[in-house]
Amino acid sequence: MHVMDAVRARRSVRKYESKQLPDGVLSDLLEAARLAPSSNNKQRWSMVVVTDETVKRKLVPASGNQKFVGECSAYIVAVCDPGASYSAVDIAIALDHLSLRAVELGLGTCWIGFFEPDKIRQVLGIPADRDIPICMTVGYPSAVPAARNRKTPSELFHRDRWGGPV
Repeated sequence: MHVMDAVRARRSVRKYESKQLPDGVLSDLLEAARLAPSSNNKQRWSMVVVTDETVKRKLVPASGNQKFVGECSAYIVAVCDPGASYSAVDIAIALDHLSLRAVELGLGTCWIGFFEPDKIRQVLGIPADRDIPICMTVGYPSAVPAARNRKTPSELFHRDRWGGPV
């Protein structure tokens, strides 16, 4: 699969099959994240990868009661060093690499921005001195939503100066 094919095929999946990720597939996804660029190559981030069914169910109320959080194959919690320049951007890049590799492997993902960091921290034992900027579900889609409309290039991009046509 070409990168642009994965970009075009990626969707926010909220319905998953009850199926575990084989260890090799999970390792492959995490390798895609590990290889992502980061500010000064410091990689000031880490991920908690939750595959245990009981723990995932405990994370549902901490994640806006989004039921599919407990149904995905893996729930990934991004953890950053607070105050480290660009660490939240770096972890987003890493998760984006992971999400595109997931598409290539026939998996679905969904970014989770609505969650309570303190509750997630409590369930997973994440130290209080770490930031949790974003989470992501990963799994085998039982339904893939249709593509959503996007703004036109002229609404998003400017050339050489604000308002300049692309």
